[in-house]
Amino acid sequence: MKLRHDALYASRRSPVLARNVVSTSQPLAAQAGLRMLLAGGNAADAALASAIALTVVEPTGNGLGSDAYAIIWDGKELHGLNASGRAPAAWSPERFAGADAMPQRGWESVTVPGAVSAWREISDKFGKLPFEKLFEPAIEYASRGFAVSPIIATLWEKGGNVLGKQPGFAEAFLPGGKAPKAGELFINRAIAESLTDIAETGGESFYRGRLAAKIAAFAKENGAVLTEEDLGNHKTDWVGTISQSFGKVKLHEIPPNGQGISALIALGILRHTNIADYAPDSVEALHLEIEAMKLAFADMHEYVADLDHMRDVTVEHLLSDDYLKSRAALIDASKAQDFKAGAPKHGGTVYVTAADESGMMVSFIQSNYMGFGSGVVVPGTSISLQNRGFGFTLKDGHPNQVAGGKRPFQTIIPGFLMGEDGNPVMSFGVMGGPMQSQGHLQMTLRTQLWGQDPQTAADAPRWQALSGLEVAVEASVGADVIDALKAKGHAIKVEAPDSTNFGFGGAQLIAKTDAGYVAGSDPRKDGCAVGY
Repeated sequence: MKLRHDALYASRRSPVLARNVVSTSQPLAAQAGLRMLLAGGNAADAALASAIALTVVEPTGNGLGSDAYAIIWDGKELHGLNASGRAPAAWSPERFAGADAMPQRGWESVTVPGAVSAWREISDKFGKLPFEKLFEPAIEYASRGFAVSPIIATLWEKGGNVLGKQPGFAEAFLPGGKAPKAGELFINRAIAESLTDIAETGGESFYRGRLAAKIAAFAKENGAVLTEEDLGNHKTDWVGTISQSFGKVKLHEIPPNGQGISALIALGILRHTNIADYAPDSVEALHLEIEAMKLAFADMHEYVADLDHMRDVTVEHLLSDDYLKSRAALIDASKAQDFKAGAPKHGGTVYVTAADESGMMVSFIQSNYMGFGSGVVVPGTSISLQNRGFGFTLKDGHPNQVAGGKRPFQTIIPGFLMGEDGNPVMSFGVMGGPMQSQGHLQMTLRTQLWGQDPQTAADAPRWQALSGLEVAVEASVGADVIDALKAKGHAIKVEAPDSTNFGFGGAQLIAKTDAGYVAGSDPRKDGCAVGY
């Protein structure tokens, strides 16, 4: 990758250039990863130490009860890990009969958490350092305390206002009945004890030991059906990746149950357009990107689910080049449209990336889904549980219909770009619910089609297709472009710069260069890239 840094946008950050780098959404977590590299660890060790630290220093986006995915280049081969959890065995459509949608918060939104299993699996397969060592920074931040950063403090207060009455939440995260302020020292001895337990047992305590018993007992106390057996039956899966070519690169994503396939669909559609004729921030380019993403989302919401349940319409059907070409033909350059799902067969957070001198590159994401997730926190443990069950649908016969032992549709996705020569190009991710696949598309185009370096791409204004003709754009895209998009029929929602609004996500990127790596971090969060 050629290094081209344009001071086009509001941020004045420079990219970080180094032989060993870590980029994530919170500075203390980035330093945790750097400590592992300096201790002789590799990119896998660094990514895991950062991810573990993030459960302490950024509880607004993840926790011990998160799910996780990863794409890892080991220097020779690309690996994809799905560590998302499954629904409790006792869940069924009948359990939620009469409801309009799956519960968004509380115990009835909690599926088995997978992040802890991902840490152990990646450490065993790729790590150089002892598993316990990866926990040292996180345990230190938890037991000695850390100063809460400004953006996280604001998100913490918002989360507390919504979730304060959920079981166990106030005890863990609202000391004295309120969220900690920016700069305030927050000590979390309960999570320090849980982390120590996980470290010493290699994660076994979380799924088949003391912590598992506590999780299951609290579920039963609150009328939920998540059991020790559900936790003990959890397993991660090395699933490889699915990909889409664009120019001289391939974008790789984890196969469903995640939304990464929608980024591949959109990119494949754009390959059949003339987007390369336009500038990155032009109305013509933005219109094509938005329309391609809307087409991708229409198919994703109709067909994407747990891969084991996508029997009628498969990944291969959705990524067929002939089908994507036919979808691209639906785009009208002069006007916005509200697309419906097609017929692909005839007859659908925190992020850390790390890279090291040996060539290993890691793209890792873990999330509680909506902020603090379900809001449920297991007493005495600070295990905050995700609300991934909300990703199921209650629509009868839909491949993503709720069922016991099934993985729900998920939004969290790591991204990875490979060159046509089989060498790694960039590991990256964009946090923020349905923004993630849209962010993957935008980061791929900015860095590969328009040659922007990772920091410039992270700084650039972003858009997000919402529903129908609605599109949210950052105000920095410019009044003239906004007016031109409106003239094409887009229902534009303009959002002023606001780092506490996670709608446009938070991007972290590391690109490979001949001299090492170049990393970018997102100014919309407390993003930080470090290296040496």
